[in-house]
Amino acid sequence: MARWVFPPLLLGSGTALAADINQSLPPMTAHWSGYLALIVFIFAILLASLEEYTHLRKSKPVVVTAGIIWALIGWYAMATGSSVEAEESVRENLLHYVELMLLMLVVMTYINALGERQVFKTLRAWVGNRGLSYRGLFWSSGIITFVLSPFLDNLASAMLVGALVVAVAPTNGRFISLGCLNVVIAANAGGAFSPFGDITTLIIWQQNVQTSNGILDFWSFFNLFIPSLINFLIPACAMHFAVPTGRPEPLQEAAGMRRGARRIIVLFFCTIATAVFFRGVLHLPAVIGMLTGLAYLQFFGYYLKKTHRYREAGVADAEQLASPIPIDGRNPFDVFVRVARVEWDTLLFIYGVALSVGGLSYIGYLAITSDVMYNQWGHTPANIAVGLASSVLENIPTMYSVLAMMPDMSRGQWLLATLGVGTGGSLLAIGSAAGVALMAQSNGNYTFFSHLKWTPVILLAYIASVLTHLWLNARLF
Repeated sequence: MARWVFPPLLLGSGTALAADINQSLPPMTAHWSGYLALIVFIFAILLASLEEYTHLRKSKPVVVTAGIIWALIGWYAMATGSSVEAEESVRENLLHYVELMLLMLVVMTYINALGERQVFKTLRAWVGNRGLSYRGLFWSSGIITFVLSPFLDNLASAMLVGALVVAVAPTNGRFISLGCLNVVIAANAGGAFSPFGDITTLIIWQQNVQTSNGILDFWSFFNLFIPSLINFLIPACAMHFAVPTGRPEPLQEAAGMRRGARRIIVLFFCTIATAVFFRGVLHLPAVIGMLTGLAYLQFFGYYLKKTHRYREAGVADAEQLASPIPIDGRNPFDVFVRVARVEWDTLLFIYGVALSVGGLSYIGYLAITSDVMYNQWGHTPANIAVGLASSVLENIPTMYSVLAMMPDMSRGQWLLATLGVGTGGSLLAIGSAAGVALMAQSNGNYTFFSHLKWTPVILLAYIASVLTHLWLNARLF
């Protein structure tokens, strides 16, 4: 084994390696380097899951793991003369991640901007004045998320409503935990029946998948509305009885949105519309539209800064007059401060997961798994299992692996895969970007294990939604 490991370090040449190292190496899936990559990935996911107890940021183990996996791939590629293919693969995986990262960066920046303009604090005061109980807030937030997800994307919807859940009851950890879990389930369920509701549905729609009984077009996804609704309602009804009774305490101080808050809300919706236009009409990546929308906020931030009003100090002091105090006691709006406060641990965690899974896919583990499932198990069991797998592997790489196989399935089966991957991520907190984002947003109240307690109920809802689809949409199979 040593003679395999050290030549790459000493020679540094793929050509020399190809000549010096035995060319009859087994496939990487049957080689020690492939086994090691798989073991390291499983260990990293376990460490990320135990963040609540280890207090080790979840991004650290998976980012290191991504590097280890691709280092093993790079070494094996040099030994077998396939370095070009490995480089192309890692660049493709990196491109997919960068698109997702930049999209999330824009959403998080808008969320931070709305928070700085006291939008969520004002909403909390408004909700408190309505006299809604914790259970009323629980249902309101879930329903709003389910309705918004098909239009705003499940991640954006979860982050928007999740921020409101945290703001309404900042000291009630139990409500925040259940409220965020409810929002995650509602976001994933609501995003499953719309082409714009989730990245996975967008991928399938844009692939223009040819099925055995027609094309999976835009309107086909709406056949999943009732199964998705059931997927949301069953856990919500079960959690209803665990939600604390009583009402949130009203704000002691008066709350009001700062100047420009309403216009930033409008700009955020314009940003989403721009992203949809770029993807749906121009057939360009949605992230280009999102970044264009970030420019809307940048220009508006410049306007706020240039028109910021000041009050002079009470004493006629030249130094104080040269550095006037803002009228609200704070500095003018700065968009780059909002970018700096984005949850970078979340973005790095998604990087680690995306690159690690991409590496395992390059090695061939996902292809082997898909081949066994679709060719030996059958389409229905395979699609159900794919949904369960998405709770660990994350829905985007899972759906990419299915599309890479491109099994010859009916529209009903492709919709079953869509429903499974979209809602299966709700089984674990790390199974969807919405869950990962809200774990970071909840100040430690919504965690992997607080979510895990409700996994049996979520699994029951998953099975019920699948059975509903099989019965209700039988004509599509």
